[in-house]
Amino acid sequence: MSFFDKIFGGKEENSEQNPIWKYIESEEDLKKAIESSFTNKIAIFKHSTSCFISKTVLRNFEKEIENSDSKPELYFLDLIAYRAISNKIAEDLNVRHESPQLLVIENGKVVNSASHQHISADQIV
Repeated sequence: MSFFDKIFGGKEENSEQNPIWKYIESEEDLKKAIESSFTNKIAIFKHSTSCFISKTVLRNFEKEIENSDSKPELYFLDLIAYRAISNKIAEDLNVRHESPQLLVIENGKVVNSASHQHISADQIV
């Protein structure tokens, strides 16, 4: 990997290789994630795979989580591939769509949300 790829993200470094995530790829996956929020606080990271800013925020967030003592239940949504699910999240949870976006959900309700540079692992605890 070149110096510029490391800085700017160059070749796609796919989050699917990071074991911290559970993936939302269907409405059923979303339903299970929301159901899980009644047992544990969860977070959904909505990521645009075509956006440099989203890629940078994602990479920084993953580093924060990996260096944290807390290991929250994290869900990942590729909103380019699954835009209909992203729209459903916005509608069902009454949040404005943004990208990148972190939604913290407890008991089926969004209790915290952030986008862009405001996304931090601290929001989950």
